[in-house]
Amino acid sequence: MTGRLTTHVLDTSRGVPAAGLAIVLQRKTAGGYTDMVSVKTNSDGRVDAPLLDGDAMEAGQYRLIFSAGAYFRDLGTELPEYPFLDDVVIDFGISDPDQHYHVPLLLSPYGYSTYRGS
Repeated sequence: MTGRLTTHVLDTSRGVPAAGLAIVLQRKTAGGYTDMVSVKTNSDGRVDAPLLDGDAMEAGQYRLIFSAGAYFRDLGTELPEYPFLDDVVIDFGISDPDQHYHVPLLLSPYGYSTYRGS
């Protein structure tokens, strides 16, 4: 298989890549979700290797959890005790493991957007 799963996070509140943001990839199973990968973004807001590739790239339902609240707190951003966005959870499916699935996240303390990138 030649497909892969990648991500990229941009901090739109500061206009920079979101460096040091923790991400967890999970796969949906019969019993719920199972952790597969835990990483942090690099200085470019990317992870150093695909989240999935090769034989690990399988069709199925997945979840990316971006630790937005912790990221903004670590930067010294003033947030309320219960931030509007704490963990940003994106559920998505992989139907063709031979394709490249890219999940970019545009992030601020009060909003986010995502799409299937290339």
